[in-house]
Amino acid sequence: MKIQTAVITTATLALAIFSSGCTTARETEAGHPQTSASTPTAAPPTQTAVASSPAAPVPATQKVIRIKAGVSSPVTDSAGNVWQPDQGFEGGDVIERPDAEIANTKDQVLYRAEHYGMDSFSQPLANGKYQVKLHFAETYDGITGPGERVFSFTVQGHEYKDFDVWKKAGGPLKAYVETVDVEITDGKLVIKFNSNVENPEINAIEIIPAA
Repeated sequence: MKIQTAVITTATLALAIFSSGCTTARETEAGHPQTSASTPTAAPPTQTAVASSPAAPVPATQKVIRIKAGVSSPVTDSAGNVWQPDQGFEGGDVIERPDAEIANTKDQVLYRAEHYGMDSFSQPLANGKYQVKLHFAETYDGITGPGERVFSFTVQGHEYKDFDVWKKAGGPLKAYVETVDVEITDGKLVIKFNSNVENPEINAIEIIPAA
């Protein structure tokens, strides 16, 4: 009888352990519903934002360009700005008048040489808005009054007809600056000149990016 009791007790114990294990497994499944296991995990918001934001474009570089017509070496003005020597012109010739006394300016050196008889001027530029300053002075002693040098020009499509340096400046040996606001869309500034009476002339060109 003792042996049978031990067997029964062992079997009963094994059954109890088996039943306990099955109950534990069922409780574990009940604690984690299938809906939770099948729900996809959302991507972190930061990853989505980065992926959907394109890189910002890098603007083209713009800088001030100053050209002193009629000279072969750079010129420095009273403010310390360096003007590049004569360049960018198509046609014409240059002349210097180093002893000319020019009124209406702190920088006479800008008006003591000129490029004259040219057909055009061009300068590569980054696209954008600019202020173009054209520097003039009538320094040729063969011009003795208004109407003796008259020409027309266009600056990036802005037209100036019957331009008379003597009239604009108020006489000879006087500085005059014509300012033109332009927008560059094709990577180049173009100025075209046409003669009416005598040759067109210019003393300096300043190209300043708009603020």
